[in-house]
Amino acid sequence: MTVSPIPVRDEGATADAAADSLCKPSARPWVLVATILASSMVFIDGTVVNIALPALQRTFGASATDVQWVVEAYALFLAALLLVGGTAGDRFGRRRVFTLGIALFAVASIWCGVSGSIMQLIFARAVQGIGGALLVPGSLALISASFPASERGKAIGTWSGYTAITAAIGPVLGGFLIEHGSWRLAFLINVPLALLVLILTFRCVPESRDQRASGSLDWAGAALASIGLGCLVYGLIESSNQGWSDVTVVATLVLAALMIALFIGVESRHAAPMLPLRLFRSHNFSGANLLTLLLYAALGGGLYFFPLNLIQVQGYSAVAAGAALLPFVLLLFPVQMERGTG
Repeated sequence: MTVSPIPVRDEGATADAAADSLCKPSARPWVLVATILASSMVFIDGTVVNIALPALQRTFGASATDVQWVVEAYALFLAALLLVGGTAGDRFGRRRVFTLGIALFAVASIWCGVSGSIMQLIFARAVQGIGGALLVPGSLALISASFPASERGKAIGTWSGYTAITAAIGPVLGGFLIEHGSWRLAFLINVPLALLVLILTFRCVPESRDQRASGSLDWAGAALASIGLGCLVYGLIESSNQGWSDVTVVATLVLAALMIALFIGVESRHAAPMLPLRLFRSHNFSGANLLTLLLYAALGGGLYFFPLNLIQVQGYSAVAAGAALLPFVLLLFPVQMERGTG
């Protein structure tokens, strides 16, 4: 996923002074711990559910399409609202929006853990995605606001690297909980982690906001992006069952194209758009985001089908299937560290 950079003042000395005035040097390591743990919940829940899919099918008698929505409902709202979450933090207070995201994510995790049907679980996963969209950009914004420019690159690199490590641990931990307990524990384990993050945040993380932020949030853009992406995902998923010529599939794909076109129109006219289209004039920005799209499209498919094949076809246990993902995910650690400090 990509996160828009946090706006800072032009003068490096001014930014350093602002960071020093907001956050004591002794508190900065705890800011880093809180943001790493919070973001780790989001990234872990993006991978751990793939190990739980066979168990979900057995528990609810769910189809492959049903469990695919358990994955996609989370990713859809996380992606669609990520930029709005960052803007809301700049406008209303980064710590406030960050803690709101943590609380919402924790409540949704409880809902996931006690769900009595596959539809309840899908809706709970969607709410989890909304919580993640509030706290992930808040994590980076709090780091940028708490660390002076001379230390910021190292702090962001540490955040990137260790969230990648925790994402790698997620499938193994989830497999252990599923095999020796229940798939529900893979979601409920977020609750004590969220409480710890909230305690650290209220004790150590100062409030900050972008004083230059003005105007209303781009709710129209967020709604159009959510509807457009939702219709696109629905059409692609249902095409495997109904076929490409099915009226519903065709209608949702056409609606997706229309909503995305309207989204582009709204963003080009909004005073404070969630996605400033002028950024795409940069070939570096456009190229990096295209490569990111292709990378995560491949990752999404691989991480969905690989655990299902290992467990249901190859006969792996949930723990072994989770461990099989470790070498692959751990390779991302040096890449994330380099990306954060580069």
